[in-house]
Amino acid sequence: MTAFVHRYELDPSRPDGRAVARDLAVRAFAPAAAWWCLLVGLGLLVVGPLGDLPAGDPVETWFADRRTPVLNTVSEWVGHLGATQVVIGVTVLTVAVLWWRTRQWWFALVPALAVSLQSLVFVTASAVVGRERPDVPHLDDAPPTSSFPSGHTGASTALWLTLALLAQRIRHPVLRVVVTALCVLVPLLVGISRMYRGMHGPADVALGLVNGAVCVVLAWGYLRRSAPGRP
Repeated sequence: MTAFVHRYELDPSRPDGRAVARDLAVRAFAPAAAWWCLLVGLGLLVVGPLGDLPAGDPVETWFADRRTPVLNTVSEWVGHLGATQVVIGVTVLTVAVLWWRTRQWWFALVPALAVSLQSLVFVTASAVVGRERPDVPHLDDAPPTSSFPSGHTGASTALWLTLALLAQRIRHPVLRVVVTALCVLVPLLVGISRMYRGMHGPADVALGLVNGAVCVVLAWGYLRRSAPGRP
């Protein structure tokens, strides 16, 4: 695990463009395609044989029954952490800072790759599955994508878990733990806010979290490294 997390520190060697293109295809996009097939299969199972998972209805109703003006405002702001504009903005800033600090463009590519893979899988899987939004009042306008999986949750997971991995370079142990915990907490709060606001059910959020996490692992490990103990 340590070798995986610190792989770009253990082997900072510069790859050539051909190696990057090869590894992107073999170690990122091909596994993402396999994961897409599994995700779509799970989604079709949910909307088909599982009858759209009525077991999730009590959770959706529970959140809807506990809405207050204060929580409505808080959930709106928390949800912004997974909004497209915010995710893209923070990702671009992270790539720029990472490139500036490390001078390793192949490493700076990782946050953009994680978010892009997540987005590609989410948008196409959502179009195929076509799950309806929960049957409760919605506090947001429904985007054109369907409910499964949660795009806000997936995007925030892809971004903030990548930031959590980057935070392992922080040398101060207490600060490293605090930053890591906050980064891991953000996607969970975004997922809860999306359920609270009636935009997604538990299955949508759970698979959104998994989608984002899978894409982070693929992006972080996309490039072959020669350090001892590499994955």
